[in-house]
Amino acid sequence: MKFTKMQGAGNDYVYVNCFDEQVADPQQLAIQVSNRNFGIGSDGLILIMPSQLADVRMRMFNSDGSESEMCGNGIRCVAKYAYDHGIVTKTEISAETGAGILTLQLFPGADGKIAKVRVKMGAPRLTRAEIPMTGDPAAQVVAEELTVLDRTFRITCASMGNPHCVIFVEDVATFPVATYGPLIENNPLFPRRTNVEFVQILSRTEARQRTWERGAGETLACGTGSSAVTAACVLNGLTEKRILNHLSGGDLEMEWSDDGSIYMTGPAVEVFSGEILL
Repeated sequence: MKFTKMQGAGNDYVYVNCFDEQVADPQQLAIQVSNRNFGIGSDGLILIMPSQLADVRMRMFNSDGSESEMCGNGIRCVAKYAYDHGIVTKTEISAETGAGILTLQLFPGADGKIAKVRVKMGAPRLTRAEIPMTGDPAAQVVAEELTVLDRTFRITCASMGNPHCVIFVEDVATFPVATYGPLIENNPLFPRRTNVEFVQILSRTEARQRTWERGAGETLACGTGSSAVTAACVLNGLTEKRILNHLSGGDLEMEWSDDGSIYMTGPAVEVFSGEILL
């Protein structure tokens, strides 16, 4: 099977062009290719597929084989692949995802290939029913207390097509993400589990984020997570609506626009291509 390894802000996936290739069991393939010792090595698997509703379709599988609705860093790489490999020829495209159809603006670099992508991520979904969370379906979760082990956090939750729990901390660099991340991911509050973002506010226009991704563990970046963080920062009165978010793998430009949508701009990089024996 032919594949391409790509990364957006260090969030790396194995991409398969399903215009040409067939994948019979994507869950098992995701586990196989993601293994960094015995496979290709990645945070998961992304399939680039034909769509009857948009220019391309993305399906995304975590490294544990579970399917996720959406991946912000992944969708930028899908757009880059589609343009650079001739699937599309325009610089504004639509992409079908498990979270709906998204609009993407593509920015070519000096070599004519796509260097960065701006994604209209849509409006954050803020009720417990939409996230989803247990409790009053119509209620929002902003600075709500959650006790885990020896700590009580104030959580703010949102869905960007997939669930996110945002927690503000004083020093994100030293925070024990691997301790609290999986416990919050699997907390009974979240019937579909959740991604968890630990965030340090640097100024009214800057934040720093570390992410514990549902089904993958800590990753270098999470685009839907960065979108949820942008919403959480504003809802808690901590930042302006436009911020620069520093993730472990790179920076994302974020904006919660007056049209209600969150926009994310960031890099997309093709690392290498190859073939794997299955």
